[in-house]
Amino acid sequence: MKYILQILFFSTAFIAVRPALSQNNVIDEIVWVVGDEAILKSEVEEYRKEILMQNQRIEGDPYCFIPEQLAVRKLFLDQAKIDSIEVQEVNVNRQLEYLINEYIASTGSVERLEEYYGKSIAGIREDLRDQIREQQLVEGVQQKHFGNVQLTPSEIRKYYNSLPQDSLPFIQTTLEVQIITAEPKIPLEEIDKVKARLREYTDQINSGEREFSTLALLHSEDPSAMKGGELGFMNRSQLVPEFANVAFALSDPKKVSNVVESEYGFHIIQLIERRGDMGNFRHILLKPRVPQESLDTALVRLDSIRSGIIGKKITFDEAATYLSADKETRNNKGIMVNNTPRSLNAGTPRFALNELNQDIAKIAGEMQEGEISDPFIMLNDKGRQVAAMIRITARNEGHRANINNDYQIVKQMAEEARKQKLVDEWLQKKIEQTYVRIDPAWQGCELKYKGWLK
Repeated sequence: MKYILQILFFSTAFIAVRPALSQNNVIDEIVWVVGDEAILKSEVEEYRKEILMQNQRIEGDPYCFIPEQLAVRKLFLDQAKIDSIEVQEVNVNRQLEYLINEYIASTGSVERLEEYYGKSIAGIREDLRDQIREQQLVEGVQQKHFGNVQLTPSEIRKYYNSLPQDSLPFIQTTLEVQIITAEPKIPLEEIDKVKARLREYTDQINSGEREFSTLALLHSEDPSAMKGGELGFMNRSQLVPEFANVAFALSDPKKVSNVVESEYGFHIIQLIERRGDMGNFRHILLKPRVPQESLDTALVRLDSIRSGIIGKKITFDEAATYLSADKETRNNKGIMVNNTPRSLNAGTPRFALNELNQDIAKIAGEMQEGEISDPFIMLNDKGRQVAAMIRITARNEGHRANINNDYQIVKQMAEEARKQKLVDEWLQKKIEQTYVRIDPAWQGCELKYKGWLK
């Protein structure tokens, strides 16, 4: 719901940990009062630094923009009490762990994160938990009051006709792609080597010779290696089934699992902590090496399929359905679906070039509609080498959004504009009914909403 972000800069991306105040800090100041809630100067400073750190845009003077946004937040939280909005702690915990993991990845380690904020990881968690809970309350109010806006086609067209052409978003060139893949055969001796290495690591851990986290840092082929193999708290649905079944069966943090095979490769797993249906685990991932001979054989297989398609012995749709190794697309005739978060194309077969797998994008960028590529080697989203060939089913060149070719985008814009209008009207009434006091030194601002100064 993008309309939320237009009025509340403290979405999940902007949740800021309150830094610890040193003894040299001056006593805080109350700069705004909204109802019976105070907005402190320190709050304004904290959010300003967080926005700047993330290179986000501040609309105008930050000492005008930020206090007003904080005041808006307090109005929504007041409404949450009136509406008896509740949040599920499991959702708060899930978001908390996601953010903590993101923050650790961003700073490089727990120690650096603690140093940056001047407090322990427990203190950081406490601050984040409160802010996440408040944000979810705000979202609950917005969903209840403004979440069901639906416009008719005539209303959407009227909105489109009211827009200046230069205000319409520029739509990048998009492609719709079908794919067929062939997985190269990995020799059994290569798999045995990988398993033997993992068993050797297990022996070193069990004997106390090496720490699991050290071996993960040195040898794991997963991005989590930089964190000693730690994944952060996840539930079963966030992990592939083969991994989850073994991980959630672990009960002793001193034990290491047997070797587990998944679509990513081979793992050993260690339990760190369980919290209800969430678990935090370490793992070491090793991927068997694919010999060039196997890659060449997979390419020859795809080249044979391509010849059959060109010779009209089989269609691309049929080949993708019955001959492709790609589990994600073969039940959809090989049609790829865009799962890029926050993309205008999310959930559709349309991809901007930068939303495609890099190896696919290199090939697809030069192809025309209806063209079938030669087979090529790519790294799939599991980090494994496979042979692939693609067909471009549609190519839409870059253009200003228009209602004929981009109806869903225009529809989304129209509905968000309507929601924003409803939010603005609601806030204006709420402001009129709420006691507000602004410190004289913080007045004189050009604010978005009228009536703050009574």
